[in-house]
Parts: sequence; structure tokens; C-alpha cells
Amino acid sequence: MRTITIFEHMSLDGVIQAPGGKTEDGDYAHGGWSAVFKDPVVGEAIMAAHSKPFDLLLGRRTYDIWAGYWPTAKGAFAETFNKATKFVATHRAESLKWGPVENLGADVVKGLERLKNTDGPNLILWGSSKLTPVLIEHQLADEIVLITYPVLLGTGKKLFSEGSAARELGLVRSKAGESGVVVNTYKPVGKLRTGSFGDPPK
Repeated sequence: MRTITIFEHMSLDGVIQAPGGKTEDGDYAHGGWSAVFKDPVVGEAIMAAHSKPFDLLLGRRTYDIWAGYWPTAKGAFAETFNKATKFVATHRAESLKWGPVENLGADVVKGLERLKNTDGPNLILWGSSKLTPVLIEHQLADEIVLITYPVLLGTGKKLFSEGSAARELGLVRSKAGESGVVVNTYKPVGKLRTGSFGDPPK
């Protein structure tokens, strides 16, 4: 069985859209909002997660953005991304050109469940506001790494949209950089617990 780790660059108000470049996601006004933070804690977290063999789990939008960049990028890190199998949630499988690549199928949940139960490298999900809630709701994610930047964007695609399933996460580790960037790693715990401040401690 494979493990699934979700990786997200996120603003303080939960936006994950176009962190890496001004034109990364069309005409989004704040594209490239994470790129100015050259904090070592970000590179350390990313390199640690990708230091072992891995495959990629991608939404169609992220796949298209990365397909326009990684095939021509140079260096050992680019080689690992190009070599990894990309498992993509898409209705247009015939247009997947950046390989090795596989379509998750018409039923994404069943495709994810089937993929998780196969043998192979662990899976890393980057940048999908649609796949992330599905993975958590169906208890398929093993870790969630949120790289949170000290910015407020006010608008843009959010990590969790209205209607996402209520869940509780447990903090595994946390590391803050001098720039204010914080890398928090969580694991899903289960359903959300509720209570009142006057309740006795458990």
C-alpha cells in the first residue's frame, strides 16, 4: 500500500492559487506570492519529502502548469519530477503528453482507492484544491504538509472550499523560518470533535 502526502503552499487566509509565478495560473492578480520568500525551511521540507522515490498525484490544472515547465527544466530535482509517474484527475486523458502518466479514471475516488492499494513509490499531491478535500474526506491522505506564508491575498482558490467535510488533524511537527514562513505537518485524526469551554477536561 502506498502512502499519500499532500503538499501545499498556502497564504494565511487559505489561498493556494499560483504561488510560484506571476503567470502561473492565467491572469490571477497575485501570482508569484510565495516566490519572494527565500526561506531555507521551505527548501528543506521539499527536499526531504522528495529525497526518496515518489510518484505524483495531480489535478488537471496543476498537471498542465507543470507540463509547461518541468520537461525543459534542468538539474537533478527536475529529473526526479520528470521520471516520476504522474497520476492525474482529468476528463481529457488523450491530451496528457508529459509522461510517464496515467489517468485516475472517470470515478476519481475509486481511482484513488485503487492506486493507494497498489505497490509502488509513495504518492505526493501538489496544489489541487479539488483533490485535497476528496483525499481527506475519504480518509486516503496519510500526511498533510502546509507551508504557510505571512501574506493575506483576499481572493483566489482556497485549500478548502465551503462544504468540505469537517475533520480533525493532529500536528506531527512544526518548523518556523526567519521570514515568517511556517511548515506544519499534520496527520488526519478523524471526525471533528466539539464541546464547550465549560466542559471538564478529558
